[in-house]
Amino acid sequence: MAEIIQKDGTWAFDGNTLRLTPGRDKNVGLLRRTLGELLVPLSALAGISLEQGRKAGRLRLRLREGSDPLLQATGGRLTEPHDPYQLVVESDRYGVAEYFTDEVRNALLLDQVPSDPVQEYLLPGPSIPLSASAGDGSVSFDGERIRLEWNWKTEDAKSAAGTRTLALTDIVAVEWVPATGLENGHLRFVVHHAPTKAPAKYDPNAVELWGFKKDPLMALVAAAVQARLPHPAARDSTLALGGDTARDRAGHEGPAEPETVPGTSAASEDEHDALLRRLRELGELHRSGVLTDEEFTLAKQAVLKRL
Repeated sequence: MAEIIQKDGTWAFDGNTLRLTPGRDKNVGLLRRTLGELLVPLSALAGISLEQGRKAGRLRLRLREGSDPLLQATGGRLTEPHDPYQLVVESDRYGVAEYFTDEVRNALLLDQVPSDPVQEYLLPGPSIPLSASAGDGSVSFDGERIRLEWNWKTEDAKSAAGTRTLALTDIVAVEWVPATGLENGHLRFVVHHAPTKAPAKYDPNAVELWGFKKDPLMALVAAAVQARLPHPAARDSTLALGGDTARDRAGHEGPAEPETVPGTSAASEDEHDALLRRLRELGELHRSGVLTDEEFTLAKQAVLKRL
């Protein structure tokens, strides 16, 4: 048994499985804390590395492509505090980290584990039922149905239809994109017969994300849904064999025309106006209690630097 214990978490390896347990340090991200202990079979691993710095280093796991629904759903966009496959290592524990790395690498060599992509998920994804609230709505998933509920910050054009329920069998794909800079993110469910390119702010099958603390929890919902959709490798094989796609079933020929929503041509507006609108949005969120004083100050300073 190889084990390394740090404030950031504990990693243990018994020769067949890596047990990743998040720590209780304040720097451990909300997604990792909510996900909890993670069991990674050796067969899902493509490699491990140790990066050493002056004060601290990092152990990193590299999983085989297609083995984990969480990585599939997030597309490598998880930031360091939320990435369960990174562990911060204190400099005085580099010796233990090197031993741990060698043990995992030796096991990969002895078991001749390939590093190529897999054809099915080797990790189960987050446990269900699961629910999360962030941005302009809440999402819950019980394994068969996805329920989207809106809050008072939702755009009227989207909230007017009320609570929305989607059957898993109607879902073609799931997208999770985090907010970056002035660009909002989203959690979007792509539905059969209803392709859309409308911004998440107006899409009734999407939750708009603004880059706040609970946004990463939406990635867990995305991963739970992803784990229960056909594996991408299976879908690609179907396409290669000439099987039907969602567009074929919908009776479309050629590329789908993106939906347009009146008043959403933000790309044509200058950056100054966009920054001013962002400041007003932040002010409203602060007054309503969504943002704490500290969160509001940091977000406001980031916008003001762009003015």
